[in-house]
Amino acid sequence: MYGILTYMNKTIEIDGSIGEGGGQILRTALSLSCITGHALKLFNIRKARKKPGLMPQHITCVNAAAIISHAQVSGNEKGSTELTFIPGNICAGHYMFAIGTAGSCSLVFQTLLPPLIFSDGPSNITITGGTHVPFSPTYDYISDVFLPMLNRTGIKAASSIARYGFYPKGGGEVSFRIHPVTTIRGMDLTLRGPLLSVHGQSGVSNLPLSIAERQKMSVIKNIYPAEAEMQVMEVPSYGQGTFVFLKGEYEHALAGFSSLGERGKPAEEVGKEAAEKLIAFHNSSACLDPHLADQIVLYLSLAKEASSFTTSRITQHLITNLCVINKFLGIRYEIEGKLNEEGRVILLKYQ
Repeated sequence: MYGILTYMNKTIEIDGSIGEGGGQILRTALSLSCITGHALKLFNIRKARKKPGLMPQHITCVNAAAIISHAQVSGNEKGSTELTFIPGNICAGHYMFAIGTAGSCSLVFQTLLPPLIFSDGPSNITITGGTHVPFSPTYDYISDVFLPMLNRTGIKAASSIARYGFYPKGGGEVSFRIHPVTTIRGMDLTLRGPLLSVHGQSGVSNLPLSIAERQKMSVIKNIYPAEAEMQVMEVPSYGQGTFVFLKGEYEHALAGFSSLGERGKPAEEVGKEAAEKLIAFHNSSACLDPHLADQIVLYLSLAKEASSFTTSRITQHLITNLCVINKFLGIRYEIEGKLNEEGRVILLKYQ
């Protein structure tokens, strides 16, 4: 098992209103509680949100983490602003988790992946809920950017999608195969190199395919001077929805950008939004897009070697995630750059 598990177990207390104050604090804390064996006491959960406390998606994260680690839990009810989580041993297995709403499958997966890579064997996870919903990584981002970049650290996980889930109906279904690791490699992700290609999907469900065609043409029009190879898709779902996903492949990194349709939002705006996100990133000199920086920092913090990366935007999410990670692992890190501007993060070796 990983070396940090030799630490003496203790209780980590975290104020859930620090920094960004959202659900990422809960997810990272749950993951690291399982890995380190430290008990977690979390309070002021999502205190400043319009609907404070745990929502169905967050409760699914808590319950799923508890199942894979045989944890003792209290406070895992809807609206709860306090949680106690005492983990046991992480066990590999075949697991199924249903969010029951259009809550994000990706965010539940990101809670479970870190502990399961330190389990005693391969695991299969199936999650039902939202796959392409606001305020979370789309399935395409997870499958085409996040997992391939993690693979470079030695982490191996594969994904598949059986059904798409859009807001408000949800009902999407995704599956993941996760393999255990003995060590995680640190990475130098400071230079991305030239852009090699842009590939994308423009998809619709239970709506005219012409909408996806219009989204595609808008991407092509607005992504200049880059060029994108676009696939138009009709995807299975219980509800209606549209999306655009773009993947930029650089010499040393991948970057991904999504845009979702909604009632009253023209198809042209959906395509333009995704294209402008990619162009804004391309016009920076950074290696990682802001979302990948937020997400990969946990895994690089678990590596025994030092790591560093540049990102096109230092987000409050990233800073908050580092604060939570530090409470569990005692990492040493430096942030070069200002909030919401391009910058660099250096993760030093453990003390």
